[in-house]
Amino acid sequence: MAEQNRVVLYGMWASPFAKRIHLALKIKGIPFEYVEEDLQNKSPDLLKFNPVYKKVPVLVHNGRSICESAIIFEYIEEVWNNNGPSLLPQDPYKRAQVRFWADYVQKQVFEGLFLLMKTEGEAQEKAIEDVKEKLKVLEEQGLKDLLAEGSTFVNGDELGCLDIVMLTVLGMYKVHEEFFGVKIVEEEKIPVVFSWLNRLIEHPLAKEVAPPKEKVLGFLHFIRQKLLPSQAAA
Repeated sequence: MAEQNRVVLYGMWASPFAKRIHLALKIKGIPFEYVEEDLQNKSPDLLKFNPVYKKVPVLVHNGRSICESAIIFEYIEEVWNNNGPSLLPQDPYKRAQVRFWADYVQKQVFEGLFLLMKTEGEAQEKAIEDVKEKLKVLEEQGLKDLLAEGSTFVNGDELGCLDIVMLTVLGMYKVHEEFFGVKIVEEEKIPVVFSWLNRLIEHPLAKEVAPPKEKVLGFLHFIRQKLLPSQAAA
């Protein structure tokens, strides 16, 4: 790869934020090198390219680093606007709506799932119901306008911003359901979200970047042991 066109992504396999950038680069058809980081033993390059937050993802383009997934996403769309499909609608209003709901999925659904990791008993039951309610809001208030009848994805025939965020938040929902022993995505209650999410999971790129189930389960056990007060005190 010519140095003037060199793109390097520093990520970590379990990071949904890094996975978003990985998918965006693939969809846009941008050749890049991927560097897997051990966040327990961060590389000198990661610390050099992201000295402020010291975390992934980091995109290095022609030797210059861009940090934070939302900012990297915008950078990719602006710099490679002629490569592959657009990741955001061209219409300013639709673009704003997609950004709003992508932010909603990140802040409401993802953070709700994270809360499941550090609660148990009644608190966990409440957290699960809260996630379901957030998904119902997405079904009734978001997708009814964004997912056009006959469209495969919110972005049309190819994954876009909201599709990618949803995929990286709930693309492994079946593994989460197995881990927690509860239903999270209920077809009868949120049929549009259910069918959309399962179309996302079946996308060839989604399958390509999806980690093995056992690896995800092991990671969930590891994180829960760290976050759950009763486990941490044991």
